Amino acid sequence: MVRIMTNESNTTNDILNEDVTEVSSLPEENQEVVPSMDDFKDELNRSFKKIDEGDIVKGKVIGISDAEVTIDLSYYAEGIIPIAELSNDPHFSIKGDVTLGEEISALVLRTDDGEGNILLSRKKADDILAWDSLKAVMEAKDHRKVKVAQAVNGGVVTYLNGIRAFIPASQLSLSYVEDLESFVGKTLEVVIITVDESAKKLVLSAKEVEKEKAIDDKNSKISKLQLGLVTTGVVEKIAPYGAFVTIGDGLSGLVHISQICGKRIKSPSEVLKEGEEVTVKIIDIKDGKVSLSIKAVEDKEDVLDDVEEAPMEYSSDGDAATGLASLLANIKL
Repeated sequence: MVRIMTNESNTTNDILNEDVTEVSSLPEENQEVVPSMDDFKDELNRSFKKIDEGDIVKGKVIGISDAEVTIDLSYYAEGIIPIAELSNDPHFSIKGDVTLGEEISALVLRTDDGEGNILLSRKKADDILAWDSLKAVMEAKDHRKVKVAQAVNGGVVTYLNGIRAFIPASQLSLSYVEDLESFVGKTLEVVIITVDESAKKLVLSAKEVEKEKAIDDKNSKISKLQLGLVTTGVVEKIAPYGAFVTIGDGLSGLVHISQICGKRIKSPSEVLKEGEEVTVKIIDIKDGKVSLSIKAVEDKEDVLDDVEEAPMEYSSDGDAATGLASLLANIKL
């Protein structure tokens, strides 16, 4: 059983909780100041604290050399972590990846390394503690940065919290990845998509982070669009219910079949064809989707060639302008 040490001893707390009352008949100005138990709290904690082999302890880094890291354990002896016990990552750098003042959890290998220090292993503590923390990171969908260590069959290998992790080629980017070696040495922002302690399986994804950022970018662009704005676009795709039109800045909208022309049609393809340039008006923005109309475009309306050039306030032939605050009220990001 692994014992995880805390910084305070129950024995010390019991002593400190006892009522100690000093009684003196001397005038206050002549009384000698007697140190209280609180003044000796740190010393008492150190004297009662006991560290055994197999315990997981925490301490702050107080020394870094080429061969080892020294840890202050708030104990009569300091902890030593040899470089071989710091990380499973073959690309780990003792000078680059450890900083003074950093708090480290480590497993006690021996209570005396022969020189009066406690021999510790951070990588063995990682093997015990990391999986629970990795599950928490996955559930919170938190982003982490990792450095790619090597390319392997079907993906790349990296390390997170000292644990070997795999990023499949399909999860490296939104675009198709052909050269895995080009990712070696790169730092990627990732989320965890699989944590399986029993199988020692940790799978990450950089693609999901890119997807989140692309959605945020799209929503930001949509937030700048204005109802009533008229612009040109290109028919990208025709569906039975309407046509999708690209309007620039990486955005597109749907022209419903009822908004294509003034007459009733059975299919958008009766009037439109893919690749055709059309003039459209933005008639609605809801839940991150843009609704367009061709038939609502009136003669002599101002037409923007690029939606990026749209002003923050826009009006067309007496139509009320829609401000950003009003627009955002209609968008669910």
